Amino acid sequence: MSTDSLDTAAKNEAEAKQAAQADANRGLDASEGDDDNHGDYGGGDPDGSQPIHEYDDIKECDNLLPRWWLYTLYATIVFAFGYWFHYEVFKTGARQMDLYNEDVQAQAAAESARVRAAGVMTPAALLAFSRDAAIVSRGQQVFRTNCVTCHAANAGGLVGPNLTDEFWIHGGNPDQIYATITDGVRGRAMAAWGPQIGIENVQAVTAYLLTIRNTHVTGRPPEGERVQAQ
Repeated sequence: MSTDSLDTAAKNEAEAKQAAQADANRGLDASEGDDDNHGDYGGGDPDGSQPIHEYDDIKECDNLLPRWWLYTLYATIVFAFGYWFHYEVFKTGARQMDLYNEDVQAQAAAESARVRAAGVMTPAALLAFSRDAAIVSRGQQVFRTNCVTCHAANAGGLVGPNLTDEFWIHGGNPDQIYATITDGVRGRAMAAWGPQIGIENVQAVTAYLLTIRNTHVTGRPPEGERVQAQ
């Protein structure tokens, strides 16, 4: 082999080594560049200068979300779980509906106090009592103490009529129910309860009956005339 051939081969080999070394250096530089680009983003290409795909002049870049955005997302997830357990699982917080019901009951109690102070038992006054949970609860207790013998514990009727349907023998309007309880019915088993239990208890029982009428519990068949609830 001639000296020129040997020189050419050696030159080509040297150029190949230089090219390989250059490729290796470029790969190292790219890796270091990726590390620099991670910064506060945790990786990717935050400035969008290194697209990983490009179709129809649309560049797709491998950018990760900023850490502050991710931390905000994680915080909302933790808050959602805490909210659920606080209000729905452990029931340690007052929900909006609970607060609303408390407000409604407070207004009903205030209206009942105003009506009672007025001293006139109109149908509107008795309906106001029926919206006061405390008065209704009191009326239920009085009813179960004095009225179950004739009307049953569920007011479905035994000797006396069913008080949960829309039929009434002596009138089913609020003032008529109040008068029947207060004065009784002459010639019938219905006694005059006003003198026995007091006016406030009569009001409470009337309020309770107004809340259970038209609930149609199983009991005696309808008696009297149909009355449309006010």
